[in-house]
Amino acid sequence: MDNEKPSNAAQMASPSYRLAAFDQDFLLGDSMRGVRFQLEYAKAEEELRIWGVRSTIVVFGSARVREDGPGRHPYWYGEARAFGAIASQRGGALTSSGGLRDNVIATGGGPGIMEAANRGAFDVGAPSIGFNITLPHEQEPNPYSTPDLTFRFHYFAMRKMHLAMRANALVVFPGGFGTLDELFEILTLRQTGKHPALPIVLFDKAYWRSIIKFDALLEHGMVSEHDRKLVHFAESAEETWATLVENGLLVPAG
Repeated sequence: MDNEKPSNAAQMASPSYRLAAFDQDFLLGDSMRGVRFQLEYAKAEEELRIWGVRSTIVVFGSARVREDGPGRHPYWYGEARAFGAIASQRGGALTSSGGLRDNVIATGGGPGIMEAANRGAFDVGAPSIGFNITLPHEQEPNPYSTPDLTFRFHYFAMRKMHLAMRANALVVFPGGFGTLDELFEILTLRQTGKHPALPIVLFDKAYWRSIIKFDALLEHGMVSEHDRKLVHFAESAEETWATLVENGLLVPAG
């Protein structure tokens, strides 16, 4: 008799039978790229809301700077750390006003200047954010960003969006290609009016003027006088904070 029911093992083992939410091959396929963008946005957004992070001060700078490094590295590291502490104490990151925190330090989450700024917030018991990125040579988060606020992104575009969307201010310490990329991203958003007004401070005027000829851009008609005034300079953590406040940084009362 041929009444024996055939096995359904092949159907059970088929990739098409997997629940979509648990199917890595499907989720990582090209057709789901938009969904992955959405997931990277939503995951960080949810945790930031839980912590009541209403606004941030973004700190950029080289991952290669070391506390005991050569030349001005120790000075840059020390002042970035000091600034992280000052901004956290005075900006509203420590005291949750109505469940909301303002001017929380946000960095790229890695070593160097990023570590220093997160460390400054850590020194005074304030939360801080690390927006890490997956790289071919794996970046690990520094140990000073708040664990619940330590994120990892695959897409640079989504990472940049999260860095920009809550920014009340931008402070840029000396850095290389990555720092320049992030700086000009925000400058372009400001120039084109795609981001609300925010003060931008470049730390160590001599360094920045040696690698970017801002005045030459103006002389050649590539930027306007208004564009040129989008950036300010500072030489210390205290001066950086004062420059931000003088140029419109929003600080909660009390």
